[in-house]
Amino acid sequence: MNIPSELKYTKDHEWVSIEGDIATVGITHFAQGELGDIVYVEVETVDETLEAEEIFGTVEAVKTVSDLFLPMSGEIIEFNKVLEDEPEKVNSDPYGDGWMIKLKCSDISQFDDLLSAEDYKVLIGA
Repeated sequence: MNIPSELKYTKDHEWVSIEGDIATVGITHFAQGELGDIVYVEVETVDETLEAEEIFGTVEAVKTVSDLFLPMSGEIIEFNKVLEDEPEKVNSDPYGDGWMIKLKCSDISQFDDLLSAEDYKVLIGA
């Protein structure tokens, strides 16, 4: 199970990396494995400001649709356009080319409240 130690995680299986006040968000290797083959990613919240844990989009797999929850409060400034034509990147490279959004954080301290890689491993029983 791939759980990079430099990232932070949520109980809803999103991962977060941060550079300055910009967070990059995607779903974890565990989550994509549970969902199966991803066929569509929808994010219609670009340019919107949302609070942590609000729904920012959905991911559709062959057999299910799951909501995506924002890990930190802020303005969604970018959607990964690669996923429009290649949603399977979320399966093949969830921590790289399969990232979903970039977020301008309104409260950077929320990053410290997210799960560490070790805490996330405990959550999923890895």
